[in-house]
Amino acid sequence: MRLNTLKPSPGSKKDRHRVGRGVGSGWGKTAGRGHKGQRARSGGFHKVGFEGGQMPLHRRLPKRGFNSLTRGDVVEVRTGELEAMKASQIDLAALKAEWIVPRSALAAKVILSGKLSRKITLKEVKATKGARSMIEAAGGRVEFTEKAAAPKKLPKKSKTEEKPKA
Repeated sequence: MRLNTLKPSPGSKKDRHRVGRGVGSGWGKTAGRGHKGQRARSGGFHKVGFEGGQMPLHRRLPKRGFNSLTRGDVVEVRTGELEAMKASQIDLAALKAEWIVPRSALAAKVILSGKLSRKITLKEVKATKGARSMIEAAGGRVEFTEKAAAPKKLPKKSKTEEKPKA
């Protein structure tokens, strides 16, 4: 076999589709472009998503996508990072003071990652089951009070249900 004798296998290459070559070809007259209109003209082009001047769909929809707007509110803190902290009473303010969580964080949650050998007290900082057991095994404790959910509002009574004022 030589490079100059190589050929594609029979039937694998087809001739390109030639439109506008007479009525007998099946693609004559309008050549698959339909009748009139911008797309039937030569040079009749508009960009993808163009809707004739109307605000296109991809610009009418909000640009939120799958990026969570509250992703940075609760920050993960590793148990190894708590080991390196100077404070023994750890709350959100102490974590912010030592730059373990960003200033914009609204809450923190301790996860089991790394070692913890000293006694610490977590105040109003969540912890996973594994992290909680590690903190308690080191002689520390986790003080977290679950905040009660806001009571659901009752639907307003319609005017027909109200008692007449006599």
